[in-house]
Amino acid sequence: MPISPPRPRPLPLNALRAFEAAARLEGFAAAAEEIGVTPGAISAHVKQLEQALGAPLFVRTARGVSLTALALKVLPDLTRGFDALAAASRTLQSDAAPQVVQVVALPSVAQLWLSPRLPGLRQAAPEIEISVTAMEAPPDLKRAPYDLYLFFGDGPGEPLAPDVIFPVCAPGLASKLKRPADLANLPCLSDSSWSGDWEAWATEAMPGQRFAPRGPVFSLYALAVEEAVNGAGVLIGHEALVAPLLASGRLVAPFDIKVRLQRQLSLWSPRPIREGSTVDRVARWLRQGSAGLL
Repeated sequence: MPISPPRPRPLPLNALRAFEAAARLEGFAAAAEEIGVTPGAISAHVKQLEQALGAPLFVRTARGVSLTALALKVLPDLTRGFDALAAASRTLQSDAAPQVVQVVALPSVAQLWLSPRLPGLRQAAPEIEISVTAMEAPPDLKRAPYDLYLFFGDGPGEPLAPDVIFPVCAPGLASKLKRPADLANLPCLSDSSWSGDWEAWATEAMPGQRFAPRGPVFSLYALAVEEAVNGAGVLIGHEALVAPLLASGRLVAPFDIKVRLQRQLSLWSPRPIREGSTVDRVARWLRQGSAGLL
C-alpha cells in the first residue's frame, strides 16, 4: 500500500505579501496604503509569518522597525516574485477583457480634464469600457492593475499639456481686480495639494512684494474650482483644468500674467502599449484631445 507523507504547509501568501511590502516600503503604514488594508492588518500578517517561521523578520524598537539579516536576504527574491505575479495578473486581466481600459488619475485631472472627454470617447468607441480610479499620487508601476496613468509631474510619461497657472475668478469679482495688489482685498482660495501655487505666481507677478493669500483651503481642487465659479473668491487656475470654464465665461482671468511651471500633465503606461490595442486607441484619443495645449 503506497504511503502518502504529509506535505509541508506553505507559508501564507497574504502574510508574505504584507511582509514584502512593509520591508520594501520601510513601514507598515506605507504597506497598508499600497495593499489597501490597515496598518494593524499588516502587523498581524507579519506576526503570523514570523510565528510560522519561528524567526523574527523585523527588529522592533521605540524608534520603529528595521529588517533582520534573514529579511534582508529574502526580500529581493520576494520582490521579484511578486512583481512577476503582478505582471502575469495584468496579462490575464488584459487578455480576458481586452475592451476594458483601467485609468488612474489625479482627482482633479479625473474630474476636470478626463471626465469631459469620456462622452466623446464613448460615442466614438462604444465597445470600449473605461474604468477610472482617482488617487493623489501614482501607485507603484509594477504592482498596480492600471493601463494608463494621468498625473501632473516632471517624471516619466508623454506630455499632454504644460502646467500653466494664473488667478481665475467669477466675472462678478473681476471688476474689483485692477492690479495684482488688489488680491489682498478678496478671499484667495487654495488647494492643499498645490499649496505653493499662489507663491509661485506672486513671485513673478509681484516681484519684491510680500503677498500672503487669505482664504479657505480645500482638500479637493475640483471643489475649489466650483467655489470660484460660485464667486467665493479668487483661485489659482491650472490652464489645462479650467480651460472649458474660461471658454464658457463661467470663470475669467483678471490678469494677463501667467506662470509656466516645470511640471506637466503626462500620460504613461506601466508596460509597452501594443499598437492597435484597446489601450493604444484610448491613449491616442487622449493625445488628440490635448492637441494645441503644448
